[in-house]
Amino acid sequence: MIPVLSCLRRLIPLLALLATLGAVPATAFGNDDPRVLVLGRISDDPRAHYEQLKPLLDYVVPRMAGVGIREGRILMARDAQQMASYLRRGRVDWVTETAGMAMLLDQRAGAKPLLITERNGVSAYSTVFFARKDSGIESLDDLRGRSVAFQNTASTSAYFVPAIELLDRGFPLEILLSPKDRPGNDSVGYLFARSELNISTWVHKRLVDAGVMSNLDWESPQRIPLPYRRDLKIIHRTPEYPRALEMVRGDMNPRIQARLREVLIEASKDPDAREALLQFFKTTRFLPIDATAEHALHYLRQGAVRVRAEVE
Repeated sequence: MIPVLSCLRRLIPLLALLATLGAVPATAFGNDDPRVLVLGRISDDPRAHYEQLKPLLDYVVPRMAGVGIREGRILMARDAQQMASYLRRGRVDWVTETAGMAMLLDQRAGAKPLLITERNGVSAYSTVFFARKDSGIESLDDLRGRSVAFQNTASTSAYFVPAIELLDRGFPLEILLSPKDRPGNDSVGYLFARSELNISTWVHKRLVDAGVMSNLDWESPQRIPLPYRRDLKIIHRTPEYPRALEMVRGDMNPRIQARLREVLIEASKDPDAREALLQFFKTTRFLPIDATAEHALHYLRQGAVRVRAEVE
């Protein structure tokens, strides 16, 4: 019996670590203790994201003792479907995500927006569509029968929002096999370029007719190198929407939810939180959701569902 007990003692911490990195379900070691606050993230790089999430969780947990929280854990999901499952089953309490992905979790799992996350002093941004100056493309109406480069299916600024804009204008979206493939005359073809630099490169090299990215990325020389910028122009800019959101599961204890909201709002005023906020995706503060932001989230909530239904 002694060797068995020894193996179990070694196995339990290993399972906990693997669950933290998203390798096994949280149920493997039990994650439904009301004294535990679980922070989740959809991630393709769990180890790196763990290092970004852990300092803020360590800051928050001691300040939640008055509502019964004694411990914090991190649980990664490989995609929105897995995170939605964690939320529905009560395995994750709090999720930090981009606005588009957050609205998918709202629709799929009943997650609720708690706060807006301001990063590097910016709480809202917009999407820009751009093309070459010599392309003859002046507006979104000129994209019919043309091709556009998105980033990836998890991007709010370079997928969800531009896809919604095109669908709202009555343009069917058609995935292309390669940059050499062309869409039908009445649709807009799209490909995934995987990075903002690839998007700008594809447009500049005429592999696609147009590209999309956030206005913040448009201003970055790392995303739009100066030699490219001389040849490119913005053809459309969307209204602003929240840059990122903190979400909580819909059935979270109201007292815990209220205290979490209070702790996060106050963190920007606490010198002890400065380093943890910096690690947390360069967060500068957390903000209440005002009427303008709520309107933008309503648009994203409806649009994200439409993109999933009509495009994917």
